[in-house]
Amino acid sequence: MYNLSYAEVMDDLCSDQRLNEHEAMTIVIGKLNVAKECGVKSPEAVDALFYTRRLWSYFLEHLADEANELPIETRANLISVGIWVLKEVEALRQWEQEDFSDIIQINSIIRDSLDG
Repeated sequence: MYNLSYAEVMDDLCSDQRLNEHEAMTIVIGKLNVAKECGVKSPEAVDALFYTRRLWSYFLEHLADEANELPIETRANLISVGIWVLKEVEALRQWEQEDFSDIIQINSIIRDSLDG
């Protein structure tokens, strides 16, 4: 019989969750790069912005959860980043801005930090 300690199981679950978050960020960044090439008024931009908003809404919901084990300061910083990303998504969606570079860069930094 194979027995794992609680800590080993939690390490595996957290590792899987970080991997899933990393993969989701990679997908969103790919969509944003395509949108950057096609332009802010393209269907690809609509798709990229929809998925970016959806992913960051998920992150913000989980960052605000008291059960989240990240340090409070880290959670607060990530919430601030998430709010910025959502504002940036809205500016792009409303065509108030046309450059995807900043949102791609920030998402890339966060994604790369998930490699940890």
